[in-house]
Amino acid sequence: MANIFRKTYTQHLPRQCEIVERRGQRVAMWSDRRGRKHYDQITTGKQGQTKIIRVSPTWFARYRDAQGIERIESTGCRDEQAARQVLADLLRRVEHVKSGILTAEQDRQAGFADQPIARHIAAYLEHLKAKTVRGKRVSTHHRRNVKHQLERVVAECGFKRVTDISRETMETWMNQREADGMAGRTRNTHRAAIVAFCNWCVDSGRLSFNPLAKLYKADELGDRRRNRRALTEDEITRLLRSAELRPIAELGRESVAKLDDEKSGHSTWTKAKLTFDTLDAAYQCGLKLLADQPDRVDALMFVGRQRALMYRIMICSGLRKSELASITVGQAHLEGQYPSLELLAKDEKAGRGAMIPLRADLVDALHAYIDDLQARACVTALRQDTHLFPIPKDMIRVFDRDLAAASIPKRDERDRVVDLHALRHTFGTHLARAGVAPRVAMAAMRHSSLELTMNVYTDPALLDVAGAVEALPAFGSSVGEVTDQPLSVAG
Repeated sequence: MANIFRKTYTQHLPRQCEIVERRGQRVAMWSDRRGRKHYDQITTGKQGQTKIIRVSPTWFARYRDAQGIERIESTGCRDEQAARQVLADLLRRVEHVKSGILTAEQDRQAGFADQPIARHIAAYLEHLKAKTVRGKRVSTHHRRNVKHQLERVVAECGFKRVTDISRETMETWMNQREADGMAGRTRNTHRAAIVAFCNWCVDSGRLSFNPLAKLYKADELGDRRRNRRALTEDEITRLLRSAELRPIAELGRESVAKLDDEKSGHSTWTKAKLTFDTLDAAYQCGLKLLADQPDRVDALMFVGRQRALMYRIMICSGLRKSELASITVGQAHLEGQYPSLELLAKDEKAGRGAMIPLRADLVDALHAYIDDLQARACVTALRQDTHLFPIPKDMIRVFDRDLAAASIPKRDERDRVVDLHALRHTFGTHLARAGVAPRVAMAAMRHSSLELTMNVYTDPALLDVAGAVEALPAFGSSVGEVTDQPLSVAG
């Protein structure tokens, strides 16, 4: 029979609790932090200890659904009459299902609609934890970001139930965040999180349709906060030389007096900053300082060659930093007609996997590098699971120092930046400069759309637009010149 009740549970006796007799029963008398007195019934635990019996503040409903299964649900009510009304609504819904007025699916959605949205978000995060996409589990970092994004949108939009989610409210939120200065890409990541959540709600029967299916996207191209630029051929040459020489050149920098605004404490001298003009001299000076340490010189030279080779591969293959870090000796296929690096699906951003073709000069450099690794490890052959390149955690800082030593500005006059991912932009831009067909460049970049390859990863500043215009034929040399042959008009 359907009824409402309050759940009971036991707790250890609170501090400064006194057992007294009240209305003929032994009860525990204690005061909470606000000084209010409580009189709770007591019981004996399994191990003979005295405990107090607490009662839940809200009422629960016990009933049988249309299939005859007993259900216990929280009414969320502290008032008994309100809880009885909730029970009556549940029983009315059961009768509607039995009589065919509601389908079982509609009844299920109605039950979900009564639950707070936080409970649905928790279930969605558990779904992501168990989800596998193209052989890869959803990362903890991604789940943490999704949780933060959903909680922010829900809190700022005031959604209490999944049925509260509406397109109008989300459009207002996106417009307000744009006015607050939030970047278009950031707004789109929040949009993607809530849209994906609604899609899951539809799949799991919590919603009958996605209310945000037609929610517009923010303009990322017109509101990009990090515009990357591609490196020129001269800058690439300088960067590779800087990466190779800098480990030793850092030790050969001259000591210079600090400027007045740089002085702190008793220190008045510092090391001069490396530039491309002073790089060779600092390198030679570093070699002299390490003349009696041949092993250290050899180790620093290897670090420089290794770092320069990493940059070359990223520039000539378009590999991302994390993808390059995943490549092992067994994934380097350097023999045969088409040498390549094998990128596994679990390590690629798109999750498809790919064979990355290599230039002949890169193949020779990799052969020499692997031989060097074997000699340093004192083995005849490296294990197949040995990673080719150890990517340090502070790789971004190392790259910035290599840029400075190559006299390449971090930001140009158009506020475009050069970072590690800009090497991938460099790859795409130089493919376009070489006249590679856009569809082939898209495949080389492993992009899903031609627009991404052409508009984002191709730097128009390095394209020979003037040369392309000059390549057009002369359609008429002077005003008033009349051709001998009349134009034929089709149709």
